[in-house]
Amino acid sequence: MTILTILQFIVNVIIVVCLISVLVLGAVLLIKDKRQKQHSVLRNYPLLARIRYFGEKIGPELRQYLFLADTKGKPFSRNDYTNIVLAGKYNSRMTSFGTQKDYEDGFYIQNTMFPLQSKELHINQSPLISSFIYTIDNERLFNRDEHRTKTEIDPFYLTDEDAIILGPELEHPFKLKRLVGQSGMSYGALGSHAITALSKGLGQAGTWMNTGEGGLSKHHLSGDADIIFQIGPGLFGVRDKSGEFDMNAFQSLANEDTVKAFEIKLAQGAKTRGGHMQGNKVTQEIADIRNVEPWKTINSPNRFESIDNPTDLLDWVTQLQKVGQKPVGFKIVISKVSEVEALAQTMIETNQFPNFITIDGGEGGTGATFQELQDGIGLPLFTALPILTGVLEKYGIRNRIKVFASGKLVTPDKIAIALGLGADLVNVARGMMISVGCIMSRQCHMNTCPVGVATTDPKREKGLIIDEKKYRVTNFVTSLHEGLFNIAAAVGVTSPTQISKEHIIIKKKDGNIQSIHDYKLNLLNHN
Repeated sequence: MTILTILQFIVNVIIVVCLISVLVLGAVLLIKDKRQKQHSVLRNYPLLARIRYFGEKIGPELRQYLFLADTKGKPFSRNDYTNIVLAGKYNSRMTSFGTQKDYEDGFYIQNTMFPLQSKELHINQSPLISSFIYTIDNERLFNRDEHRTKTEIDPFYLTDEDAIILGPELEHPFKLKRLVGQSGMSYGALGSHAITALSKGLGQAGTWMNTGEGGLSKHHLSGDADIIFQIGPGLFGVRDKSGEFDMNAFQSLANEDTVKAFEIKLAQGAKTRGGHMQGNKVTQEIADIRNVEPWKTINSPNRFESIDNPTDLLDWVTQLQKVGQKPVGFKIVISKVSEVEALAQTMIETNQFPNFITIDGGEGGTGATFQELQDGIGLPLFTALPILTGVLEKYGIRNRIKVFASGKLVTPDKIAIALGLGADLVNVARGMMISVGCIMSRQCHMNTCPVGVATTDPKREKGLIIDEKKYRVTNFVTSLHEGLFNIAAAVGVTSPTQISKEHIIIKKKDGNIQSIHDYKLNLLNHN
């Protein structure tokens, strides 16, 4: 008997064993499916039911990569996702041939017939930022050859004259040379690798990161980024053992040089309530930071127990400003003009003002919430933002308060529209997540994030290499600011801080246009 014959015999045996195993497994599954009482389709049509389940399981991936148009995916289209990745990996937003945008109703940026030259813009390009940028060597059907190159990139900082200052009357004002920073994302909602990569990338880019309501961790501090500490209804990071607000803990944070400001979170767009975190994400380290029990699900209260009206809110803001001598603001979701007006009136009556207000649109994201809150509550940003700024202008107090805007602002054109609608600054969360590797698998609440971003599972976190992803964050932030200066030149202003309502127009379905001034008046009169 030859060696070839022996090998052929072994192969045949293996094939027979595999076929028998498949038949036995199929018979076992058939009996099991026929006897189970939970699923009618599985009981009547076992094979078709399992094919159906397989289709449901891989459906999101098939739609995302094969079937949906590049402009149609939700919450972000494939184009949105690609634009973030290209900016992060290649520090580029270059494209060609023509837009895929449908010119329907919506907001548009008004260019000027005689734009400014680059040399006329007020840009601070020093010091240069040391980063890594990818270069593609060969693009194939199933893989891509590329390499990283160390390079010095232009930062596109605001000049000192255009820098935005929060709390100029306080002992420790916050001077910002960026217009875009990171929105609130807690350690726990995101894993340690993601938070660390973000901190280091944002620190290199010279911008801020918001801690989210989960408290301040060593991972937030690892990159020397400017910190905005968020205080949520659960008071994590500033609470005592009984869950009450601890002023000493607050004072200790205010004494930290890296902590530049405090944000009281009343609500965010995707959840007009306190935060939620599954118990399997609450590690011992996270529990220690939040002063809670490990491995138990956390549900924050819907609101701060001691705050149920504008006066209580502003009293607390003023108290924290006096104690910490650092800027204090709050984050809100808007649906009612009357409530915003009551807030503005109370500010005037009590002579108490926050240093900033963060307005989050109903399209904003989150690590975990309920479907009905995510889909049904709160106005979208481009409706809510003009309401807030319109009311502040109406009562003559707009110049006393800076406004942060957030809600799917991941490209320069969308950010510019937000600036034109009245925002001073912009927060980005999911764009930052994508820059460190998020593939939009929508498993943030399950602790099963396949790329190690929204998980505290050490095995999954290993896939996220901090020293590689941090540069993508840096590139993403600087690329956004370069784009904003490009838009500033196109509309005829020397800095994106000067983009205003005069540079934004609304095109309606019937072809008519509306100014932002009229749009604001209409919102205030009919909401």
